[in-house]
Amino acid sequence: MVNVNHSPSPATFWTQANALLRNNLTFQKRNKKANIRLILFPLILCILLVLLQYVIDTQLDKPKFKCGCECPKSDICDESEKVCGVEYSDETQLVTCAIPNPTEWPPLLQLSQGKWYPAVFTTLFTAQNHSFGQIVSNNMFPSNFTMDLSDIKGSLALNVLGSESLAEDNNFIEPAFTSELPIYNLQTQCPQDNIAFPAQFQIGGGNEQEDTHTFPIEIGGRALTKEIKCANGINLWRNSSSDINDEIYKGYQSDDPEGQINDIVSAFDFLNSNEDAFNVTVWYKSTFKGSNNFGPTPLLRIPRSINLISNAYLQFLRGPGTKMLFEFVKEMPKSATPIKIEIASLLGSLFFTWVVLQLFPVVLTALVYEKQQKLRIMMKMHGLGDGPYWMISYGFFLALSVIYMVCFVLFGSVLGLKFFTLNDYSIQFVFYFIYVNLQISLAFLLASFFSNVKTATVTAYISVFGTGLLAGFLFQFFIQDSSFPRGWIICMELYPGFALYRGLYEFAQYAVSGSHSGTDGMRWQDLSDSSNGMKEVLIIMSAEWIVVLFVAYYIDQVLSTGTGKSPLFFLKGFQKKHLSPFKKPGFQEQGSKVLAQMDKPDVIREREKVEQLLLEPTLNHAIVCDDLKKFYPGRDGNPGKFAVKELFLAVPRGECFGMLGPNGAGKTSFISMMIGLTEPTSGAAYVEGLDIRTHMNGIYTNMGVCPQHDLLWETLTGREHLLFYGRLKNLTGSVLTQAVEESLKSLNLFHGGVADKQAGKYSGGMKRRLSVAISLIGDPKVVYMDEPSTGLDPASRKCLWNVIKLAKQDRAIILTTHSMEEAEALCDRLGVFVNGNLQCIGNPKELKARYGGTYVLTMTTSSDREKDVENMVQQLSPNANKIYRLSGTQKFELPKEDVKIANVFQAVEIAKRNFTVFAWGLADTTLEDVFIKVAREAQASDTLS
Repeated sequence: MVNVNHSPSPATFWTQANALLRNNLTFQKRNKKANIRLILFPLILCILLVLLQYVIDTQLDKPKFKCGCECPKSDICDESEKVCGVEYSDETQLVTCAIPNPTEWPPLLQLSQGKWYPAVFTTLFTAQNHSFGQIVSNNMFPSNFTMDLSDIKGSLALNVLGSESLAEDNNFIEPAFTSELPIYNLQTQCPQDNIAFPAQFQIGGGNEQEDTHTFPIEIGGRALTKEIKCANGINLWRNSSSDINDEIYKGYQSDDPEGQINDIVSAFDFLNSNEDAFNVTVWYKSTFKGSNNFGPTPLLRIPRSINLISNAYLQFLRGPGTKMLFEFVKEMPKSATPIKIEIASLLGSLFFTWVVLQLFPVVLTALVYEKQQKLRIMMKMHGLGDGPYWMISYGFFLALSVIYMVCFVLFGSVLGLKFFTLNDYSIQFVFYFIYVNLQISLAFLLASFFSNVKTATVTAYISVFGTGLLAGFLFQFFIQDSSFPRGWIICMELYPGFALYRGLYEFAQYAVSGSHSGTDGMRWQDLSDSSNGMKEVLIIMSAEWIVVLFVAYYIDQVLSTGTGKSPLFFLKGFQKKHLSPFKKPGFQEQGSKVLAQMDKPDVIREREKVEQLLLEPTLNHAIVCDDLKKFYPGRDGNPGKFAVKELFLAVPRGECFGMLGPNGAGKTSFISMMIGLTEPTSGAAYVEGLDIRTHMNGIYTNMGVCPQHDLLWETLTGREHLLFYGRLKNLTGSVLTQAVEESLKSLNLFHGGVADKQAGKYSGGMKRRLSVAISLIGDPKVVYMDEPSTGLDPASRKCLWNVIKLAKQDRAIILTTHSMEEAEALCDRLGVFVNGNLQCIGNPKELKARYGGTYVLTMTTSSDREKDVENMVQQLSPNANKIYRLSGTQKFELPKEDVKIANVFQAVEIAKRNFTVFAWGLADTTLEDVFIKVAREAQASDTLS
């Protein structure tokens, strides 16, 4: 026996889910080495970052990256005797030094690099009172350069200086005095006919020449030489603030061919200001369009613009001698700040993006593997519903992803990476949890469009590395550019890989900031910060997770599960109920049609039987096919083809029906329709009263399939396969164990450790026997076997036949085969399929009687007696036909209607008296002869038609 005499009820949702979960756990247990390697990947990367951090910290601990120190009294002294400070440091060391008394710098205007000569810098102004605005703006720039050597700082403050160099984020060092760019003095009119003049201001020197002055400037104890050029500062009136805004927006460089307007320094709107009220709006230079400086200029040079307009108004009120002296700007004192490079935070955005994305190919290839090996449809054909499959598969991948991410964060935290330790763990958990859900949903969606594991794997890994590189070298550039439209950044974050990178980038930024300032990293309250993109990323990923999961499930239902469903399957509840399968509309008209193919009475009788069964209120046949057709449209200029046409068939329980036919006859197409792999073009078929077009899920619970090609997990054993499919058929406990044991024993898969060997190591014959055992486990009421004995040795084939003979006693079996011996041994009825048509149907004896029609007489004599044998045969039947002759051995076909067996025996006895007969025999027509004859006649008929 193949299984226990047990008829379990259909498995419940949770029974199916339990079966699939156990199977997945077993499958992952077989792949534990791959899983360990997967989890170790982030550990190895974290260790690599720690080692790299150690190397960098070691280098930064060297003197050249620390504040400079010298021995005050001699060339050699102890470390404790050394004196350190800015004056002993080079440019690299300066940033690390303590600055208790920051340098005082003259206030400057921010200018753009000019292209015209002489240099002209412009301010724009407008006001409700034109004359007031003109008078005040004329007081902005002085008429000459003033220098008092006894009060250099005060002298510089009385002048209007500007620089083309960009300000830094602090004022410890003013770039205008360290760069090679000149400093401009803005005057109402430059001397020497408006030609820019160079004036050398050198420390410690003295020169009484006109336009040459000196004043001391020291940085780190070193004297600097700066060139100051005169530039014309002019004020231009505009009619309104909108005109000013438009002119500023068009660009800083003027197209004026006269070269009178070169650059706009700032602009002012005096609004309703007058002698009694001062109300002004200031435009200042914050970006440099068309240059390589994309970020906003810090606000360190704006105070000079405000001071100029304030002084101009004060002079309007109190006269030209009244001024507010703006002596200097300086930074707050600074403690020693050693150079720190948090390598994990700097590289984490890119590297950790790759770490998280590594899960995507794992999930995608697992799903595509099930699709490529047809394991998903195999499970479904044995009763696994879509609900349990989705719940367990999704939950399993989610659990694997969560474990992976927990190990990732745990490894990084244990190794002390501030990327993990400074940022709030709850935010990290929410972020990673949402993303891995989105990633799994995306894998389910994309799996519907792949059918090959290698293609899916290559595509997935290209997307992993491509996403990281594009995000690190393009997307991050847009994030850091504050002038880049925020809407476009949000659009790019709709791509899940960029959303992941943005979240990791925010973690990295907060980790770097916290590491340098000694504060915490990202906290929940930080999400309300407009510069923090984490909040929008979480919202985008959450919304995409729900949408992608819904779309993935929808596409899976429509495209990827056997025959699929209608694109509007979710509206099924609003559609009209399907008519009873046994009350077909228009059936009476069908019954009145003139029956074709009158030369096939057995096929006609089968059709009449089907039509009569469909009229009865209940059906006692396991399988009923009613005018079933399958048409494949033509492609590439080839005509379409009917694989199955006008098939009427009724198979009761307890019968094994054999389908014979040449290759391409339509047998596999018929099986594919019955098991839900393809959808019928027209017609209907009913299995245990359920329509294959609408109730395949119900049919699957009572169906077993042995496909033409073995659909097995390579890493699962034979026993594990049977346990899984047995659970899907609701077998549990001792009943399941006994059914599996008997299945293995009956098919010779029990002894020698075969049952516990992985299926990937089975021979072809062992895989076929396992496929047959799977099809019979759980007592299915209908079983389809597509060439089950292919590749079996004679002993195994005989064993398999015995199993099938026992199994057919209480179920309907449809079997396809090319072995006439197998068909005659197993099948109660046979049908010969040729070119999609059922040519004949009946038991083997009936078919041989109907289509055989001849006896084969074989006789061996000496060569000189061949003519005597021919004469004897002609006397028995004038219509006899010689089909073989070699060295005295001859074969003749004798029409059955011409001869009787007794007459043949009598003629042979008479011949023996006249000459020597070495051997003779009389054989009836074989099933193979019937098959060949029917196939040839059908093909000839199709050729003629």
